Amino acid sequence: MARAIRHKEHHKTSRVGWLRASVLGANDGIVSTASLIVGVAAAGSPPDAIVLSGVAGLVAGAMSMAAGEYVSVHSQADTEEAELERERAELKADDEGERRELTAIYVSRGLDPALARQVTDQLMAHDALGAHARDELGITELSSARPLQAAAASAASFAIGAILPLLVAALAPRSQVLVAVPVAALVFLALLGGLSARAGGARMLAAAARVTFWGALAMAATAGVGALFGTVTG
Repeated sequence: MARAIRHKEHHKTSRVGWLRASVLGANDGIVSTASLIVGVAAAGSPPDAIVLSGVAGLVAGAMSMAAGEYVSVHSQADTEEAELERERAELKADDEGERRELTAIYVSRGLDPALARQVTDQLMAHDALGAHARDELGITELSSARPLQAAAASAASFAIGAILPLLVAALAPRSQVLVAVPVAALVFLALLGGLSARAGGARMLAAAARVTFWGALAMAATAGVGALFGTVTG
């Protein structure tokens, strides 16, 4: 008898939660810190002030990202828990009604009514709340909110992203900061976009182009503001 061959698939969806927070944090760290440095440099500030502004932007940005991500994702987690609690109460109050509801969902997805009812009965016998959470509410293990994980990933990735243009600003000659930081930041953004797309199984070139475009726009805007204020106060 031929040996059965196990078909093993490798999907990228398990990475969605941490990947989104990490990419957002690193992208924001590069763009905001580089833009801040470029704006301060364009205003004619001394080298110490440029680096100090970058350090302040790194610390403030990382804390802001962590707090914002935690509050946002925790709100999602609270909503999911409230929905699950409501579903528990409905299962206790009207088990048959919940079975009909789940059966109707499976019928709408292509099963005939008899098979849909059989699937419902078997799934609810195994894990009634899990079946309704997944197929009625759309809450799964992969999509469920994890506030602490999202906050930590955002803060750490922001700090890593912010360190890159900050190092360039600290090491580059004062006369070259306005060129070196934007160029380096765009290179970092392109690499970040390509790597995140690869990790998620998406198109690398499109992702790299997208993040570099918006990064260039942000740095151009802050450079203009810095130059304007430098001219006015100079």
